[in-house]
Amino acid sequence: MLTEKHLGHLSAFFTVFLWGTTFISTKVLLNDFQPVEILFIRFCIGWLILFLLSPRGTKQASNKPPILLKQELIFAGAGFTGTYLYFLLENIALTYTMASNVGVLVCISPFLTALLVYFFMKSEEKLQRNFFIGFIVAISGIFLISFNGSKLQLNPLGDILALSAALVWACYSLFTKKISKFGLPVITATRKTFFYGILFMLPTLFLFDTHFEIDNFKNMTNLFNILYLGIGASALCFVTWNYTVKVLGAIKTSVYIYLIPVITVITAVIILDEPMSLLLIAGTLLTIAGLFISNFSRERIQFLLQRKKHRK
Repeated sequence: MLTEKHLGHLSAFFTVFLWGTTFISTKVLLNDFQPVEILFIRFCIGWLILFLLSPRGTKQASNKPPILLKQELIFAGAGFTGTYLYFLLENIALTYTMASNVGVLVCISPFLTALLVYFFMKSEEKLQRNFFIGFIVAISGIFLISFNGSKLQLNPLGDILALSAALVWACYSLFTKKISKFGLPVITATRKTFFYGILFMLPTLFLFDTHFEIDNFKNMTNLFNILYLGIGASALCFVTWNYTVKVLGAIKTSVYIYLIPVITVITAVIILDEPMSLLLIAGTLLTIAGLFISNFSRERIQFLLQRKKHRK
């Protein structure tokens, strides 16, 4: 029988599966759109979809106080970090350093999330040894995947930007955890987050001198990919991700980020006919192993061993 925690894990896997495939859509759209344009359009579509699903929003549970200014600032913080600054830093980092560098550094975010939760929400989620062991195993696998067939090259500015993006996502996870306590439905909370993220994007559009060409949307390939990013990777995935944080907590949810490079590689092999090497296979297995190690607490392992012993 599926419990809420089981649904949380399924939700996390579904989310990272879609996020792991978005690189293809983004790669196609970059032929006609600037990165900031893609970012702005996809989240506008996402906000519109969530608005249509819940036009007036849903009131908080009766035992919850109304949204206060402090809580509104937390929504603004989530919008700034998760739907604006993270993607902006990641896109800029890609212009200064190798994609493989960015792939590894961004996946450090689960470790940074754990540290932030420990220092700011210590009483809620405890750090255990298996989390750190899983992190080392997973990041080793991601390293093999990212640097398969390429040389390690340090590019200070780009690498710092990628690391900053990982820290920003960790901050977003913290904001999301706090928002989950407000008593709002996940769709409504995500929509509010998108709204603030879009507001922060507006000055960036002028900064990068963006110009939206209507003719680009007449191309059905462009239209399909931008809808995929807006409806799937933005509206749907952010709702399922925020739901997972609410159910599993920020730390356990964040470790699913390890799977994104794995899914990206598998998708590239299937769709783009990219070769699968032994390094990629080894990296994939290590990454998946790290995910399982991070999600298995010592108490859970002892429970399974005792259950197996009892059956004998």
